[in-house]
Amino acid sequence: MDLFDKCTVNLGPLGKYADQAEGYFMFPKLEGEISNRMIFHGKERLIWSLNNYLGLANHPEVRKADAEGAAQFGMAYPMGARMMSGQTKFHEQLENELAAYVKREHAYLLNYGYQGMLSIINSIVDRKDVIVYDSEAHACIIDGMRLHFGKRFVYPHNNIENLETQLKRATRLTEQTGGGILVITEGVYGMSGDLGKLDQIVALKSKYNFRLLVDDAHGFGTMGPTGAGTDEHFGVQKEVDLYFGTFAKSMAGIGGFVAGDYKVIKYLMYNMRSQIFAKSLPMPMVLGALKRLELIRTQPEHRENLWKIVHALQNGLKEAGLDIGNTQSPVTPVMLNGGVGEATQITYDLRENYNIFCSIVSYPVVPKGVILLRLIPTAVHTLEDVSYTINAFKEVKHKLEQKAYSTEMADIENV
Repeated sequence: MDLFDKCTVNLGPLGKYADQAEGYFMFPKLEGEISNRMIFHGKERLIWSLNNYLGLANHPEVRKADAEGAAQFGMAYPMGARMMSGQTKFHEQLENELAAYVKREHAYLLNYGYQGMLSIINSIVDRKDVIVYDSEAHACIIDGMRLHFGKRFVYPHNNIENLETQLKRATRLTEQTGGGILVITEGVYGMSGDLGKLDQIVALKSKYNFRLLVDDAHGFGTMGPTGAGTDEHFGVQKEVDLYFGTFAKSMAGIGGFVAGDYKVIKYLMYNMRSQIFAKSLPMPMVLGALKRLELIRTQPEHRENLWKIVHALQNGLKEAGLDIGNTQSPVTPVMLNGGVGEATQITYDLRENYNIFCSIVSYPVVPKGVILLRLIPTAVHTLEDVSYTINAFKEVKHKLEQKAYSTEMADIENV
């Protein structure tokens, strides 16, 4: 068999729909200024699918900082990896400011969040160590663990009793290997919107010897009294050993960081292969991130506007009889019953007849029989947007219950 035969014979659970779905359901193109309303297939739509929680993507000060950074330094500077020739005072300044914001001794920049999480896991554990992780961990965590040569134990999502069972197993094993235990959870789960039970997890430190890594991609900038993250929300910043944040959500940029004790971050600096052997984060992105962080710290009104929209949307959806699960964050899932065919028909109906663009998730990303409509509120949405969307979703739910949607894949060849 030729290695590439699989590329035409079996495209995978999502790829098998490529001919029908590409360009509309998958890889859609949104055009125009980043905002609550953008152009899709030539028409203006109300957009609930952008990682722009605080509305900073088009903030005039952010656009100015990005433009000035590119004009002064270009996209190439600095040339080389940080360890070799890519170190600058601005990279160090950003790291220092991030560390202070999340109340850690030190921080280290990451070129991409996904790549960074892989490398954190790969660097901090070896074959003697054991990883214990939540069953709904993000793909970057799963892929990072694939690089781990030691054991890993999973506990059902947010099941603290079972987490303790896995910690007992891990403890027995590490007593034999001489290794340590790393527990990995998320601060905010990006599909369901519920929070990792950080307070209950850190409480187990009084009984078990482990270190805790928190992926707070969706919590950084949105959660906690100052927006410093989900661990701030729970009041457990001192007990979270490694804090991971990304620039791709609240900061509407590219990159990320890991923060923790100075000696641990220094170890990562000299052992994270994805950073040692990769070009340094370009200067415009670093300067742009500095401006974004400044606005997050000094202009709390962006976070306040976000939560005003979040509360209005989530309360309104619940009052309308829609199931939004256990979200405690801005991530707002709306769960319906149906299969892939119905999901495509609902997507088409929302986009073409209601002019609403949101992410639609179905099997295999979620269990069979479940359709998840994921809404990402932002500070630039309006209460009028919220009211219109709630009414639209009420009508869609009614249509679904009346079996108005086909169970077959939507035919969008002429869309």
